[in-house]
Amino acid sequence: MRKQINSVLVIAMMMIAGCSSNESVAPSGGTATIEPTPPPSTSIKTGYGFDQWQQGPLGDVFFEFDSADLGSDAEQQLRDNADWLKGNSPKSVMIEGHCDERGTSEYNLALGDRRAKSAKEFLTRLGIGASRLETISYGEERPFALDHNDEAWAKNRRDHFVVK
Repeated sequence: MRKQINSVLVIAMMMIAGCSSNESVAPSGGTATIEPTPPPSTSIKTGYGFDQWQQGPLGDVFFEFDSADLGSDAEQQLRDNADWLKGNSPKSVMIEGHCDERGTSEYNLALGDRRAKSAKEFLTRLGIGASRLETISYGEERPFALDHNDEAWAKNRRDHFVVK
């Protein structure tokens, strides 16, 4: 019994020692070097549609946590968006309301809807016809940033504008 335990320990140590090496046996019978895994990137991981996401001529507006109120930066971006829309009168826009992942799906859909409607109301006060503006809420379902931290959440609390 003791010989069997010693044999198992020897085999286990050989396997562990083999795993710590940067070389392995290649299918051809030679050795192959295994590259070490690079450290994780410190950049924000992007989510839904990043490869398809296009800013286009209209900039996004961003919101504070749990709010549909427009801040001064958001209002300025909406003024810039309104100027573009006034110069491109046949174009219409879909305003997409987005949220970060905190809160229930139902709550975030409602908050995204309030955010999109807030932007629409502001644009109509600037003279953009309401018939040119549609709204939709995606809530938390289409995050731009996938990380779970303040920086990522801030990027996900937004209205995105899609020119039609």
